[in-house]
Amino acid sequence: MCLAMYGHESEVYVGSSHLPQGASTLSPKDKVIFTAFEKRVKGYSKLREDLEGKMPKLSKEAKPEEIETHKKQFQERVRAARSTAKHGDLFTPEAAVLIRTIIKDEFKGRERVELRDTVLRESDTKAVPLRVNYPYPESQELLEMPPTLLLRLPQLPKQLRYRFVGRSMLLVDRENGLIVDYMTNALP
Repeated sequence: MCLAMYGHESEVYVGSSHLPQGASTLSPKDKVIFTAFEKRVKGYSKLREDLEGKMPKLSKEAKPEEIETHKKQFQERVRAARSTAKHGDLFTPEAAVLIRTIIKDEFKGRERVELRDTVLRESDTKAVPLRVNYPYPESQELLEMPPTLLLRLPQLPKQLRYRFVGRSMLLVDRENGLIVDYMTNALP
């Protein structure tokens, strides 16, 4: 099993950016990091939307094998467009430090131990390659992430989700299943 965190709706308007609830406690420097991360994620989202828009539409009566073929073609188009993508393109070192701090701050004491134990016990880390632009295995199940953490993390477009695999955090495209980026040691 794997822990999934989905984009969230609750947000607070701060300056020229939409920041999640709880972001008002961030320093000005951290707000800049947050906003820059969201901008990079939105850049990926726009790229994949543009690529998907150029693909033939599936009919409402599409068969499972047609859907799977469409998904594979979509993956290949995104992979080709992001052929130079690498670990840390979205989760820059600064963004990774900030997200680790948020997770550590959100889960203290016993809660942190329980979260780590659940993630490590439930995730089959050998089945998930930590490689940018590679598909996340469909066979991996999902656990819901506590909403309180979602409210504090950078907001994701609807096409992306956060996932924990072992102690690492991944950004995964919901529709094509590709690992967009990842950061190691996300769980304290």
